[in-house]
Amino acid sequence: MSVRIRELLEMAGEALQLRVVSSACGLEREVARPRLQQPGLALAGYLPQLHPNRIQVLGNSEVSYLGTLEPARARAAVAAVAAEGVACFVVTNGTEPPAVLCEPAEVAGVAVLASALRTADFIRIATGWLEERLAPETQLHGDLVELHGLGVLILGKSGIGKSEAALDLVSHGHRLVADDVVEVRRISPTVLRGRSARLIRHHMEIRGLGVIDVEALFGTLATLDERQLDLVVELVEWPGVPDRLGLTEERFELLDVELPLVRIPVRPGRSSAVLIETAARNHLLRCRGRHSAAGFAERLDREIERRRQHRRGGGSA
Repeated sequence: MSVRIRELLEMAGEALQLRVVSSACGLEREVARPRLQQPGLALAGYLPQLHPNRIQVLGNSEVSYLGTLEPARARAAVAAVAAEGVACFVVTNGTEPPAVLCEPAEVAGVAVLASALRTADFIRIATGWLEERLAPETQLHGDLVELHGLGVLILGKSGIGKSEAALDLVSHGHRLVADDVVEVRRISPTVLRGRSARLIRHHMEIRGLGVIDVEALFGTLATLDERQLDLVVELVEWPGVPDRLGLTEERFELLDVELPLVRIPVRPGRSSAVLIETAARNHLLRCRGRHSAAGFAERLDREIERRRQHRRGGGSA
């Protein structure tokens, strides 16, 4: 994924207090990584630290350094940096970009922008915006609800009852994030966030009822625009031999992030919503170091061993 400089100006230009100084043709260049760079070393001649498709931020130190060089040498230094495929130059602190920066950048087709923000503030805001836009993303067919402070992703084949279970959870005071289509983004190496597709946000499709507006029916507190994913629950058809104790801990991989997975068999007479809520509560207990199934298995093993020792003692007597 990438973001063009023109998109940055249109969507975040006001927050970043950006204006174009030169080379409008460079606005079609792309930013491929959210991390910004300050090219102090590169301007001094050390180019290996530069990475293409990144925004180069020039604060007071970089601009002052260019001012200490002979104009021809300063232009050559900027030209060498621009030739490395940088996305654009941004001069911060309200400083007017010098001609020794603008002229070689214009020749190379690299846009020069100026921001009134302090360097640290510009880097912080721009990095956050780029991380949001450049986050890896995918779509899943399922439902996302928040219950007990957890984001629970409900999966399962079409018609198995995902939407009905989510509606039942909402009716019990939990919150709907997405129905049918869940857009998932990886905002850090270990964190995923999910949201609804914009067109169907806060709506659900229920067989027999059609499309319903959850916010209008249950109130604004019944919906949430976005939520971190903490647990995946998959509704499956009734199996032949289920895991009776629940000792198996399965994982669900999504965008290179592993999430805990619980599979819940569905059949008439079983309340999927109650079971999903119980799975969420059980996950919270495990996060706090209390594993009910493992604890029960340990007690069972101790009892079996105690009775075995008792039989041996009785036999020797």
